Amino acid sequence: MKLFWRFLFRKNLPPGSLCRLDYAVLGLGDSSYPKFNFVAKKLHKRVLQLGGNPLLPVALGDDQHDLGPDAVVDPWLVALWDKILMLYPLPPGLEIISPDVRLPPKYTLHYVAEDSPQPNGALLQPTKPRAAPSELCPFAAPVVSNQRLTAQSHFQDVRLMEFDVTGSGITFSAGDVVMVQPQNCPEDVQQFCQLLHLDPDRHFVLKPTEPGTALPALLPQPCSIRHLVTHYLDISCVPRRSFFQLLSCFSTSELEREKLQEFSSAQGQEELYSYCNRPRRTTLEVMWDFPHTTCAIPPEYLLDLIPRIRPRAFSIASSMLAHPDRIQILMAVVRYKTRLSKPRRGLCSTWLASLDPEQGDVRVPLWVKKGGLKFPSDPDTAVIMIGPGTGVAPFRAAIQERVAQGRRGNCLFFGCRQKSKDFYCQAEWEELVAKGFLTLFTAFSRDQEEKVYVQHRILENRRLVWELLSSRNAHVYLAGNAKQMPAAVAEALQSVLQLEGGLSPSEAEEYLAALERSQRFQSETWS
Repeated sequence: MKLFWRFLFRKNLPPGSLCRLDYAVLGLGDSSYPKFNFVAKKLHKRVLQLGGNPLLPVALGDDQHDLGPDAVVDPWLVALWDKILMLYPLPPGLEIISPDVRLPPKYTLHYVAEDSPQPNGALLQPTKPRAAPSELCPFAAPVVSNQRLTAQSHFQDVRLMEFDVTGSGITFSAGDVVMVQPQNCPEDVQQFCQLLHLDPDRHFVLKPTEPGTALPALLPQPCSIRHLVTHYLDISCVPRRSFFQLLSCFSTSELEREKLQEFSSAQGQEELYSYCNRPRRTTLEVMWDFPHTTCAIPPEYLLDLIPRIRPRAFSIASSMLAHPDRIQILMAVVRYKTRLSKPRRGLCSTWLASLDPEQGDVRVPLWVKKGGLKFPSDPDTAVIMIGPGTGVAPFRAAIQERVAQGRRGNCLFFGCRQKSKDFYCQAEWEELVAKGFLTLFTAFSRDQEEKVYVQHRILENRRLVWELLSSRNAHVYLAGNAKQMPAAVAEALQSVLQLEGGLSPSEAEEYLAALERSQRFQSETWS
């Protein structure tokens, strides 16, 4: 993909390079992000610039739409196939496969005899990988500690977790992320097996239906049903429309089949959203609601029906210089209410929070990837870090790393609700302040009548911020998960540039843009 992208944007490509290319672009994005569908827009513009012929206008799917990206994808796909079939008709004797026809499964499942040798298997084997740990070969890291940082009376449970990566070959820098492969809880696995009348201890092997199809890399062969459901099938995710479409093919109940077909139709998307997406109903819960259909699902279709569990990314909150052979993360346990009686829980955070190293050897499959934040190598460069809540995690790693190298000029703006309840790592920050390694500004939004956020502290200390930017070539970093926070911080920084630097509004805006282009202003935010 990188090679293709570099080739496509070569400056010496003639304007008519792609004049014989018919193309269509569908982008999938989230309009809550500033660069909504940036790649799709850029790709469409470049191919058009090189003479390509667009079959359809560029389509931009949006996760924020009430109906999700399907609101754009559905009509786009219909129009695309109509256009393709008009330009390239099928040969005589061939017809489009009807949507009512059930396609064969991607794999066939064959049970093995109970006395066959079984693999030791699982993702959690404490083996030392030959190569650097990766998604296909994660390192089974022992959990060293699992400490709650927030007060028991606080509504949110935030943990500082530490993993031992001794002997893994893992190395990382401040700003990198650790990928964690989660698993389903035993209670959900048991319920799933009961619903489908599956023996969790029975073993099977998979064979591809079509020659040349690769087997799932993360599943051992042979594999137990328990391992498949625990480590591979994401039964806690909110199912997509395609799930209901395929599920309807197995239904032995006319009533259930009609409802499933309605949910998978274009006309039924609003009702599907109300039933499934709005309350965040899980795949397992949907299966409970359609028991006659669920018990009729052929096991070989499970891998077509349910997606695999995807790894979760966490900003690393520690430095190898301060904590050799250790990785620490700052994790908020996801738990919230919908109109369903049972609270919604995040799969990975709930599983990690349940791990207790005092109860024995507890291991987590993980590997490390490069993150989006890059910190300066020049020891004289100051850094301004803005990290409300768990957004402070990568900055904790950066501060530990810089302190271990004897670097000063570390300025942190940290925000949370209450000093007594969610001031993460308070003692650590205060010790560094006392030693002169850190300048700390805090905003406790609920500790006074009028709410105070980090952007207010930036404005209050605008003279220092301007001095660091203008005199010490400071780099600015922003991380957090509040929707309005990136815009509010950018506005505060522009005010600093105007009030202390004497810039006009347009000049301040261009100054920030120039900082971003030069990598002196980096942000990592999520909604």
